[in-house]
Amino acid sequence: MLITSMLRVVLTRSLKPFVFTGRNENKLKFDSLEDLGLYVHIPFCRSICRFCPYFKEVYDKHKAESYKKALLKEIDIVCRNLKEKKNAASLYFGGGTPALMIDDMKEIIDKLKNYFIIEGSIGVELHPEDIKESTLDKLKNIGINMVSIGIQSFDEKCLQRLGRKNDLFEEKLNLVKSYEFDVVDVDLIFAIPGQTDKILLKDITAAFDNGATQVSTYPFIDFTFADNDYKAMPEKTKKRMLKKLTEFCSNINIERTSVWTFAKKGTKRYSSVTRDNFLGFGVSAATLLKNTFKINTFSISEYIKRINNSILPSSLTLYFTKRQRAVYYLFWSAYSLKIDIQKFEKIIGESIDKMFGFELLLAEKLNLLVKNKDFYELTPKSSYWYHIIEQSYTRKYIDKVWNVSRKEAFPGKIVLR
Repeated sequence: MLITSMLRVVLTRSLKPFVFTGRNENKLKFDSLEDLGLYVHIPFCRSICRFCPYFKEVYDKHKAESYKKALLKEIDIVCRNLKEKKNAASLYFGGGTPALMIDDMKEIIDKLKNYFIIEGSIGVELHPEDIKESTLDKLKNIGINMVSIGIQSFDEKCLQRLGRKNDLFEEKLNLVKSYEFDVVDVDLIFAIPGQTDKILLKDITAAFDNGATQVSTYPFIDFTFADNDYKAMPEKTKKRMLKKLTEFCSNINIERTSVWTFAKKGTKRYSSVTRDNFLGFGVSAATLLKNTFKINTFSISEYIKRINNSILPSSLTLYFTKRQRAVYYLFWSAYSLKIDIQKFEKIIGESIDKMFGFELLLAEKLNLLVKNKDFYELTPKSSYWYHIIEQSYTRKYIDKVWNVSRKEAFPGKIVLR
């Protein structure tokens, strides 16, 4: 984890850590921002998967109804000062298991459309248990054009280690395929304890053969607050598996579109993390604006209480320095394997070469980056290093923030060094 601290110091030119505070201004300034994504968190599940780090609770009909009312009111509170409808690049429902509130989704989408013109994808995460004709019909009818399905693995033993079971995955994927969504993303996990290279490559083949337009693969990470029976495999195993994945996809004409994502060439793609700015609605949702990063409370009851008092449910706020914001942009742009030079300057207000000229030149000399007219592109060598850094970032920063937030509805301060 030392690598994340070293990069933070070098790139921000400061020993100053990232500091989240409980300060809440009760207003989000986003009216002038472009490429704005919208995220809605649905925190309910039928049961709790041990490996999943995201905030969720077992579904309760009455609590879900109260949550929906609060969610609709939060949208009004956030958007009350807009003078006209704002363009939004995308809308994404995550969870939890969003389909447990499928009959509320149209109302939520309509509420957002009171304030936004949604120009791009409207996506939703699906549990395999959600995949049936009645559910897919409803998703189509309310304008959902992208689905992300949490398969994790097709292998029975791997699923057992994750606390899951195979539920006619291939048959269900083919049903989804028949509905002709613009994007069908399948989530897989690699380096599941006991998983072999053969099992992994069989998994990704099954996903594409049965209708996936892209596959998002994530390394197994054992969060400190997860209730996993198995520990993560060694990094050398993850390295080998990621290399096998990359080579295999290249050989079957599948394009690598991010460090952990692979897609059929010529198809639309989707990522829920690579947005220049985004508004997050719901418990535990995050918001990224020009100079701030906010996280909503992880307590459903406290979330509802705040909203009913017309107060935004932010529990933690990070106020970026200019260099911290630049580093955040670089980090998530690098995830998609290229850094847009013009967009960097537009968002940060200074050219990337002026801010990071030495580091960029060194990265080129070390064969970590290749510069063309519009982008700095990651090489295979740096893609692997990003894979290492992303896991370190997850364990050092995300794990800490989420762990504290699960225990305290409104933490006073969190310092990330």
